[in-house]
This record gives sequence, C-alpha cells and structure tokens, in this order.
Amino acid sequence: MPNPKRKLANSWRGCRRSHHHVHVPNLSTCPRCNQPKQAHRVCGTCGYYKGEMIVDMKKL
Repeated sequence: MPNPKRKLANSWRGCRRSHHHVHVPNLSTCPRCNQPKQAHRVCGTCGYYKGEMIVDMKKL
C-alpha cells in the first residue's frame, strides 16, 4: 500500500473513529428472580430463559 501524498488532519481521524466507542448494554429484569440481565439472554443468577431452566446454576 503506497504512502499518502499528504498528511490528513487530526479531525479526519476523529470523525472516522467517532463510532468506535463502547456502548452500555441495555439491561432488563428477570421475571423469575428480579435481578438485572441482558435482554434475550439466559439469566446469570437463576439460569432461566422464557420460563424454562436452561442452565442448572446449582451444578455450577
């Protein structure tokens, strides 16, 4: 890849990287144990998802 003919300004770099920040995940409450959890994920506290036990937390 050849080198650029002219140096780009710092503002161009900032504009390019403007979407590279970290997002805070949206949390909802588990209907079974009322602990915060990510939406559409198995609850990390009780191991249930949509009313069914997916992960047996007692074995872990």
